[in-house]
Amino acid sequence: MSFLRKILIILFISFFSANSLFADAPYFLDFKFILNESNAGKKAQTYLKNKLDKGIKSLNNKEKNIQEEEKKIIEQKKIISPEEYKKKVTELRSKVSNLQKERNNLLNSVATERAKARNELLKNLNPIIREYMQEKKIRMVIDKKNLLLADENLDITKEIMGKLNQKLKSIKLN
Repeated sequence: MSFLRKILIILFISFFSANSLFADAPYFLDFKFILNESNAGKKAQTYLKNKLDKGIKSLNNKEKNIQEEEKKIIEQKKIISPEEYKKKVTELRSKVSNLQKERNNLLNSVATERAKARNELLKNLNPIIREYMQEKKIRMVIDKKNLLLADENLDITKEIMGKLNQKLKSIKLN
């Protein structure tokens, strides 16, 4: 009987200790918040916004010049020869096409740099999260966007962002 009792106690203890291993809830962080609010993320966003704003301003000025040129061509339609008119219209269409290509290149350039900044931030964030997990004995970290509902005590966003801000001051995009 004593032997059976000892086995039951060992099984009971091992059962509860095994359950405690699996009782850890996954922690979560808000990657979008870190991307937007970390020092490096804010600097990258400011840089990209300024680049986009300058590019759009330049494109809008070019577009106004093309519109003015179009008005002049329309005014001259009856004065100049049909061949000359066709030539000017063709040149104008070429300028409009080049403007559209420039706009697409600007948007693609900014999108590429945004993706590069995101990847650079993620590359620096992963070791920080891994180290934090080992330090706090956390088994799983999930992005907040994939959660339906969770206890706010499991949110490690601010701790991770603090460590990231110490490690990464800015992202080089040039």
